[in-house]
Amino acid sequence: MKKHFAVKLFLFVLFMSFCLITLPNLASAQQKEIKLNFSNFFPAPHANSIIMEQWCKEVEKRTNGKVKITYFPGGTLTPAAQTYDNVVKGIADIGESVFAYTRGKFPLIEVFDLPLGYKNGVQATGLVNAFYAKFNPKELDEVKVLFLHAHGPGILHSKKPVAKLEDLKGMKIRATGLAAKIVSALGAAPVGTTMPETYDALRTGVADGAMAPEEALKGWKWGEVVSSTTQNFGSAYTASMFVIMNKAKWNSLPPDVQKVFEDVSKEWIVKQGLVWDQADKEGYEFSKAKGNKIIALSKEEDAKWAAKVKPLLDEYAKNAKAKGLPGDEALKFCVDYLKAH
Repeated sequence: MKKHFAVKLFLFVLFMSFCLITLPNLASAQQKEIKLNFSNFFPAPHANSIIMEQWCKEVEKRTNGKVKITYFPGGTLTPAAQTYDNVVKGIADIGESVFAYTRGKFPLIEVFDLPLGYKNGVQATGLVNAFYAKFNPKELDEVKVLFLHAHGPGILHSKKPVAKLEDLKGMKIRATGLAAKIVSALGAAPVGTTMPETYDALRTGVADGAMAPEEALKGWKWGEVVSSTTQNFGSAYTASMFVIMNKAKWNSLPPDVQKVFEDVSKEWIVKQGLVWDQADKEGYEFSKAKGNKIIALSKEEDAKWAAKVKPLLDEYAKNAKAKGLPGDEALKFCVDYLKAH
């Protein structure tokens, strides 16, 4: 009897010792910090870098410190053109960059970059997220899309005034993705550089001008190396951008943490669109302070520019269809959305 009691006592003491040793470790594991990194190509002082750093802080706050994100602006972790692929590979856990920097990789999404006559950043950002929700492009299946955004009207900024189509002849204009085709359709020669490379391209004469939203005049300091902006709104395009996470990393997160990422990202769609529009306003002000000209095209002249780029819309639909993609449907969705908003 005593022997039986002694065995029970021994097992009890052994069990309690096990609990004392393992339970704190289990509790510690449950509270273990989830460390992630975030690669962004926007330079640290840029409004679009600041807002994403705030996004990181908000995620950390709402997870009560369970998530810690180390933020790398200015392409210091991954170059702009390699960010998407480096997120897929896990070099970056989270990344932000421009779809057009990886030309041909996102054939359906290229519809955003067409010269559809965008009006502002809120409109463009709303469109790309509504489009993603409807079409769920398979070309993004290898990552977790947190949210998308797009800048306001992409128009011409140049080292010499451009008031009519004929002025563009012989000029070298910086453009990426489908914007390069826009430049060609308008009669100029496209120069392919990323945003971080464009200031020096303009300064050294590698490019005579560049296509981008007004925010680039301040955010990327182009106002220092151009002399005028041409408001060719009828042929205005946008560049769609992504905020994505490595798929395996996303799948490893607890459901409550995933929900925080999704909730914060949904809120940031609206914030991001507003930031684009405010940045455009500040870009104009910065450029005007430098003494640069703002050239508003006449209604007739703007229509000429729009007519020159119209074939690009038909070309997109045809090419997408040849790849088995719903190009006509995608284009119609975008045109209808922009009309309604």
